[in-house]
Parts: sequence; C-alpha cells; structure tokens
Amino acid sequence: MIDLPAKWVAEAAGGRLVAGSADAHGPRRAVVDSRAAGPGDLFVGLPGERADGGAFAPAALAQGAWGVLVGPAHAEEATEPGAPTRPGAATRPGATPPAGEPDPVVIAAPDPLAALASLARAWRRELGCPAVGVTGSTGKTSTKDILTALLRPQRRTHANRENLNTEVGMPLSLLEAERGTEVLVLEMAMRGEGQIAELARIAEPQVGVIVNVGPVHLELLGTVERVAAAKAELIRDLPAGAKCVVPAGERLLAEHLRADLETVSFGPGGDVELLGLDRDGRAEIAAAGDRIQLELPYAQPHNVLNTLAAVAAALALEVRPEGRVDVEFSAMRGQEVELAGGVTVINDCYNANPMSMRAALEHLAATPAGRRIAVLGVMAELGPDAERYHREVGERAAELEIDMVVTVGEEALPYAEGFHGERHSVQDPEEAGALLEELAAPGDRVLVKGSRSAGLERILS
Repeated sequence: MIDLPAKWVAEAAGGRLVAGSADAHGPRRAVVDSRAAGPGDLFVGLPGERADGGAFAPAALAQGAWGVLVGPAHAEEATEPGAPTRPGAATRPGATPPAGEPDPVVIAAPDPLAALASLARAWRRELGCPAVGVTGSTGKTSTKDILTALLRPQRRTHANRENLNTEVGMPLSLLEAERGTEVLVLEMAMRGEGQIAELARIAEPQVGVIVNVGPVHLELLGTVERVAAAKAELIRDLPAGAKCVVPAGERLLAEHLRADLETVSFGPGGDVELLGLDRDGRAEIAAAGDRIQLELPYAQPHNVLNTLAAVAAALALEVRPEGRVDVEFSAMRGQEVELAGGVTVINDCYNANPMSMRAALEHLAATPAGRRIAVLGVMAELGPDAERYHREVGERAAELEIDMVVTVGEEALPYAEGFHGERHSVQDPEEAGALLEELAAPGDRVLVKGSRSAGLERILS
C-alpha cells in the first residue's frame, strides 16, 4: 500500500497527473484487470494483443477505483464530460465531487507498462529494505515459499503471491508491500533473454538465488547454456558486495560467477548441505560451521534441496532459521488431495519440465501406495527435442516402476513410447478424469502433472 499522495505516484511512474487531487492519499494496490478494480485500487491499463486495457479506465472508475494510470489518449477519454466515474463521485474527474467524496485520480503515461515498473521501483526504494531475487528452471516458487516461511518468524516479510513473478506480476506484488516491510522475497520468472535483467532493475536485490538450471524455454532459447545465461542475468546485475546463492558444482553457472560477490553454494558438497533427515522430518543442516536444526513438513527430495537454497538465502540476510518450517506452498505445486474412496491425488499441474517431472515421479515412487499412477500432460516450450524429452520421462517412469501412466493430449503421447507398463492415452483432461474414476482404487496415489497449457487442473474439478 502506497501511503504517499497522488502527486508522488504520478511522478514516480514518470507520468502526468491529469485529474484528481495531487494530495489524494495513495492507492492500497495496483491492478491490471478492470473487473478487479475497486475502492482504493489504481487501475493500470496495459496494451495487449487482444485489447487495450486503457480503454477500460472509465469502467474501473465506475467501480470505485482510486484512480487510473493509462496512455494519454485514454486519460483524455476518462476525463471527458459524461465519462463513467466512480459511484457517487462527480460526473467526471476534475468536476466538483459530492462532500466527502474524493475526486478520482487520472495519470497519463506514454508507456503504462514502463510506468508500472517505474512506480514499483520507486516504492521498493521507499521501503528501503533488503530484497532477495529468486529464479531457477524449476522449484523457484517452492523455494520462495520456504524462504518466506523461514524469514517471517524473525522479519516482517513480503513475497510474491502465487505466480506474480513476471514483468507485470512482480511490480503488482511489490506495490502490495506495506511500509515497515523488513525483507522482500521476489520470485522472478522468464521466457527469454533480458527478462530477469528487467525484473532485477525493478527489484534491486541484495541477494540473488538461482535454484537450478535445466531444459526449459528451449523453444525460445535453443540450448541449456543460453537458459543458464538468461538466469545468470540476476548474478550479473547484483551490486558489488552482494550475495548470490547457487547450486554446488553447477558448471552451467560457473562462468557467470563474479569475484566481487559473495557466492554461497548449497547441496551436496556445498557451503550449505544436508547432514541428515529422519522419518519425522527433523533435518540437520551444515552451514558456515554452524549446524541448523529444522522440522520439515515435507520429505520430497527436491523440496529438501529447495530448503537448503532457502537456508543459504536466509543466512545471507543474517537470519538464522530454526524450528518448524510452517510453509504454505502456492497452489497446484504438489498439494495432496484426499478423494472420496481413499484415492490420493498429488496436484502438481501448475507447470512441468523434464527436471520437475523426474522429481515428481521419484517422489511418487518413494511413497507407499496401492498403485502409483501418473497422469501426464505436455511439457511445453521444449523446442525440436520435445519428443525425446517426453520419451525419456516415460523411460524414467518405467525405471521407477510406476504402475500406470495416462497421457493427456497428442503432444504427451511420447511418454507412452518410453513406458512399457500399463498405459492409457486420452485426448483431454475431462476424459482423463473419467478414466481415473473407472480405474483408480482405494489406496492408490495419482500424480497429476503437466504444463499450464495442458489444463490438467480440470481433472480435479
């Protein structure tokens, strides 16, 4: 929430205050969907492929928005006589509002997306607290969630909600941070080169975490080496003397490390490594000559490794974590759902790539169950080697002795080529759901995983 006046908001965004009081108390948050705009909200109208969000500025004001940040033409439209405005307000911004009703704010900026980034960066500087940037090919959201859980008992921490991790989402999340925030934990997503750099320019982190590097976004980047270089923009843009956290022995990042940064490695052989984990979730972690005891409410090997990255980042902020890790993972990232009839579904359908798919299958194989069933959708953006990556995941499922594989959609068929156990292929999530109702029995565990484009969450609905 920005507790500064409209004049500051306009200047911070690099825009011009067209209507509304310069002293109007700042918005509680920013939104880019006019349908979500309400009292206290700043609606940012972004141009898109299908529609120009700025055209919905009058609608946002009619729903009670604090103000709008749009291109000059749309700002003019929003201030025309007779334009819709917030309920009970004046007939148009700039006219005399009823007593006690503030005049809505209209800010014009040539590039609303750049203005959103500029506003978020200005608010981040106003907060004046350290920030951690978290990226990686897989596991970055879970690492962000774990790090937030480690920090919150000792620091007032603000982190991205869910998947607000892009050039639009991360600034929106930053603008929700309250004054008095002591640490920002900001997940950074990318699809191509230059995007992590742009997010780093907004967040200005003092600690950078790269969870891992693997075959993702190959359709755009071509090689894993280029993926590593794109992720390493976070390392490149850290200020001298900052700290970076990287996987121990990751050769793809070696050439991107900097002598003027403090580099902390995690994982086997690293500066932060696991000494032991018992069946009750008690973990002992070695870190810089110290031994840290944590109680983990999860046992998946990939999340244990993510915990080591989070511990390294916490220590970089001079926070020594301890006790139970009360983490609330973001939706559709491995949550277990108990269905009527005694079937357990692992809802991991937010996204998928070869690394995360293997990790999910390995966890499924290691968990006691009647039968272990994998319902697999496409792994998107893998480029010309996509069929091979899918086939290799199927082969890994066979090695792990998964009992049944169900492929969903035509692009997922290569899984079945690598898997020689019981297998079924369906066209869509609805057909997969019907098949599971027929085949799954009490005591079975069902992994549901694929890229967002596969829409596998519909299986659970």
